[in-house]
Amino acid sequence: MGKKSAIIIGAGPAGLTAAYELLLHTDIKPVIYEQSEMLGGISQTVNYKGNRMDIGGHRFFSKSDRVMQWWFRILPPQESEGETPEEKVMLIRNRLSRIYYLRSFFDYPISLNATTVRNLGLWRMFKIGVSYIYIRLFPIRDEKSLEDFLINRFGKELYLTFFKDYTEKVWGVPCHRIKPEWGAQRIKGLSISTVLWNAVKKIFVKERDIAQKNTETSLIEKFLYPKYGPGQMWEEVARIIRQKGGEIYFNKKAVAFENVDKRLQSIVVEDVKTGDKQQISADYFFSSMPVKDLIAGMMNRLPAKVLEVANGLMYRDFITVGLLIKRLKVKHPRYSLIPDNWIYVQERDVKVGRLQIFNNWSPYLVKDPSKVWLGMEYFCAEGDNLWNMTNEEMKKFAVRELVKIGFIEEQDALDGLVVRMPKTYPAYFGSYDEFEVVKNYLNSIENLFPVGRNGMHRYNNQDHSMLTAMVAVENIKNGIVDKENIWDVNTEQSYHEEKS
Repeated sequence: MGKKSAIIIGAGPAGLTAAYELLLHTDIKPVIYEQSEMLGGISQTVNYKGNRMDIGGHRFFSKSDRVMQWWFRILPPQESEGETPEEKVMLIRNRLSRIYYLRSFFDYPISLNATTVRNLGLWRMFKIGVSYIYIRLFPIRDEKSLEDFLINRFGKELYLTFFKDYTEKVWGVPCHRIKPEWGAQRIKGLSISTVLWNAVKKIFVKERDIAQKNTETSLIEKFLYPKYGPGQMWEEVARIIRQKGGEIYFNKKAVAFENVDKRLQSIVVEDVKTGDKQQISADYFFSSMPVKDLIAGMMNRLPAKVLEVANGLMYRDFITVGLLIKRLKVKHPRYSLIPDNWIYVQERDVKVGRLQIFNNWSPYLVKDPSKVWLGMEYFCAEGDNLWNMTNEEMKKFAVRELVKIGFIEEQDALDGLVVRMPKTYPAYFGSYDEFEVVKNYLNSIENLFPVGRNGMHRYNNQDHSMLTAMVAVENIKNGIVDKENIWDVNTEQSYHEEKS
């Protein structure tokens, strides 16, 4: 009998982790098909004239010891922050994210300090306090929407001030139409009470553990980051996969799937450049491609309800505009460059959602350290006005927005790059209410393992995506047929706060 093989669709964190784990723990040969020319999915690093761009921003932090140790095996952390790092290393970075609202900076998460009071004013602060006390006394018992979820944790006034507009900018729909599961997975245990507790704890406890296991994800103060961006991690993983006998093919899109008697038999892969198609068989299949496309490609008849729900799944798409800037107008009293990694732009008169300052993620992302390398992040829908702008139009639009919010002078914008990423965010609206129908069907295919963010239609972080692949490989190794443990990753609010 020949060696067993596994086809892995997608060379993002989930797909590459699955391949690595198969080579480490089984005799199964992984073969990865990636439809783009890049490794890492949205965790890739785009190199533009020596300036490197991180799509979406990826802090290498996890409450899972398993993930942290996995990363350390690939790229070890630098021993101290002051040392000159080796080439293959993860830097220890300070975390700072702030909110830009009313043309002022606020802490993120919001803290009740003098700056917040001064920027908001006493009347707004009074209303925020009263509404928070009210919701603590009379909480919404049945959280039916993300709006309910956020109001329960922050009060209605703070929700309206800092959450509603930004969240609707991200998703393009009202918060009352988004399911509360998004908040449970992304915001987890964060609330005003946890913010206050962490502020008090910080006075008395010095954090020494880079994993910071007892700190809410949004409150982490340090994180690890590959010297040359997240793509460096996945390029190194890919090198090891090839070295150990795995295969990786680019520009190969999975377009059809032969499913017979609760098993996948083969897939059809199309070369996106030539249009040539090839049918390939395997023993196991890992899919990190969008569930909607996977179901649509099934060659044999599916239940009508499965097709209906899968077709109704929705996504949010993403544009990053990289801009090389001579100097910023906004200043910091102690630093030559404002120290933020991310800035959440709450201003209603612009469409930009977040700003990244790549210099602060890693100085090695920027070719000329005297310049500022920015990433302007836009949330959109494939085919809408933003998505359909030409690259030049999009760059000019982004520059005008930076000028409008007072970040730069127009003549200080030197160069730019536009990167579009379709289906970046699986949406918690559309037919998501009935996703269980699709999930049950996928679980019924014995040798198919959906993993990762799009593979499971779940807004997972990078570490969650990796864990789904690790658990899937464990199931194969141990002969476990039930896949519920894969779906359990990142479903409980306490998962990464209390478990490793």
